[in-house]
Amino acid sequence: MRKTILLLLIMLPCLQLTAQQNLLSGKYHTAQLTKVLIPQAQWTPFPRTSDRTGWAKADKDMMEAILKKAEGYISYSWPSIPATKSLLIERTGDRNEYQNVSFEKRNVLGTLLLAEVYENKGRFIDPIINGVWNICEESWWGVPAHLPQRKEYSGLMDVSAPFVDLFSAETGTFLAWVDYFLGDKLDAVSPQIRKRIYYETNYRIFEPLMTKPHGWMTKNANGRPPNNWNPWICSNWLNTVLLLEKDDTKRANAVAKILWTLDEFTNPYPQDGGCDEGPGYWGAAAASLYDNIAMLNLASNNAFQYVYQDEKIKNMARFIYRAQISPTYFVNFADASPTPGMAADMIYRFGKDIQDNNMMQFGAYYRKPETTAVGGFHYFRHLFALFMQDEYRKAPQGLPLPANVWLPDIQVMIARDKEGSTDGLFVAAKGGHNDESHNHNDIGNYVVYYNGQPLLIDVGSGTYTRKTFSSRRYEIWYNCSDYHNVPTVNGVNQSPGAQFKASNVSYKQDKAFAELSLDISKSYPANAGINSWQRTIRLNRGKNVEVKDAISLTRADSITQNLMTCYPAALIKPGELVIHYKPKNGEEKDFVIKYNANQMGATIEKVPMTEMEDKGVKDRWGDNIYRIKFTINKPKTNDKINFVIAPK
Repeated sequence: MRKTILLLLIMLPCLQLTAQQNLLSGKYHTAQLTKVLIPQAQWTPFPRTSDRTGWAKADKDMMEAILKKAEGYISYSWPSIPATKSLLIERTGDRNEYQNVSFEKRNVLGTLLLAEVYENKGRFIDPIINGVWNICEESWWGVPAHLPQRKEYSGLMDVSAPFVDLFSAETGTFLAWVDYFLGDKLDAVSPQIRKRIYYETNYRIFEPLMTKPHGWMTKNANGRPPNNWNPWICSNWLNTVLLLEKDDTKRANAVAKILWTLDEFTNPYPQDGGCDEGPGYWGAAAASLYDNIAMLNLASNNAFQYVYQDEKIKNMARFIYRAQISPTYFVNFADASPTPGMAADMIYRFGKDIQDNNMMQFGAYYRKPETTAVGGFHYFRHLFALFMQDEYRKAPQGLPLPANVWLPDIQVMIARDKEGSTDGLFVAAKGGHNDESHNHNDIGNYVVYYNGQPLLIDVGSGTYTRKTFSSRRYEIWYNCSDYHNVPTVNGVNQSPGAQFKASNVSYKQDKAFAELSLDISKSYPANAGINSWQRTIRLNRGKNVEVKDAISLTRADSITQNLMTCYPAALIKPGELVIHYKPKNGEEKDFVIKYNANQMGATIEKVPMTEMEDKGVKDRWGDNIYRIKFTINKPKTNDKINFVIAPK
């Protein structure tokens, strides 16, 4: 008996892991889905346009604001997109000229649709028909940046071989909701409109997704799990097929494949819920997984409600408020923005479904009343929002701002001086590996904020161009380790790849401190000559931040410690460097970095920003990125290097 109990205890983690696999696809097989899903002809996820009682429950202020916006689009001239705009991705690397036109058209269509549904007088029908026809005539619903970088494409879509990227999937959603809400009105003009919607959607989305492998569906050849593309595309695929596919067997088969695809994203996802793409991408990663679950429940009388009880799903949800620095700033490792927008109503709903009051209050905090923006992405979220405002307005607001967060799977520490407050010091630091989604070479990197404003920063990403997601990614300065708060050793920086990672990782915290310790040596190639580099990043609450490096090298030609800030810095005396902290909204204050002046010297350089990719950096931080370089005077193969960062 004792042996049996012992065996069960040993196996318990494995049993729990197994239980978490295939959370979505493991519940119902395809034949069961045919019965679980409400038939397409009977499904009314939101009131039909003819249901005026139902639409009377939509938020009047939001609908009136959208109606006013739509009136400016009645005479909108629907543009075509010349081939030369698509070719820009090859000729100059620019992706935005094409995208701006494409995204605007979908935004206009979505606004006109809601205005017509609300007003129900027919005056927006012709502009909507023009929009539908114009979009159906596009050669591709995706964007040039997502074309394969192969000669047979060279910046233009092969229309004979459609495949599905993020924005072709988004386009299907817009057209599907037009069909759902205005089908009878479109048929009264011409049956060809809805016929065209289904034909194009079936050819461009349904058939490719059911018959061709897509790289975003499962792990890549190197074993990297799917990123936000997986649930984001699935959420639009699910909307589109549930609304448009009249053959309920085909519809169930598609849902079955969507569930399998989502499990390819969810199964390898960290149990701690950490999003290695950062909070800026969480809104299309874990949040898009939620979009799928929410729509599945609408389509099945809550047959997928059980998913919200899973602890991994709850952790995936909570990441968004655990990664918060202040009302404006969030931890922005990798390509994430330091100031991402919050899809507040979706966050509130997600928190409500997992029964997390902190998350509900967090979502309510970011509520934006009477918004007219329907945007080009996640269109269906607006439909949920329209019918929740009475409750939402009255909901308690608040920011949890936890004092300690440790995400052991992605190896991220987050710590602040005081629970529930932005006052004082904040530190976030990371381990992990250098093949994360939207990866930067940044093992051992950390950020320091004060009173919720940046001090030592992660620059993050800039403007996306052709180079961003190509073999030339690490030619872009802000993706490289020497523009993060990590060292350059013997002239060598960190390398990309899953094998370049942190080791010997530990985390400690109590009321007085929080501390992450990790060996970053394996994040550098062998020619860096590092035996070990044990870095410890410690927040001493109410006092300072300490960074201690204990190093062992095979050779010691040169060592440079890099620090990034968005403020001017100056040497005030040997051993003390001051950063002139001057936030947009906050008190000016000098911070001192103390170091051993006998061991190293410091120089400060302003980072020049002249490339196309740099525009996004300027938009987020301004033209004021500084790199502080501490250079060891007489490098040793065994040494200790310490910094203390504190208010002056």
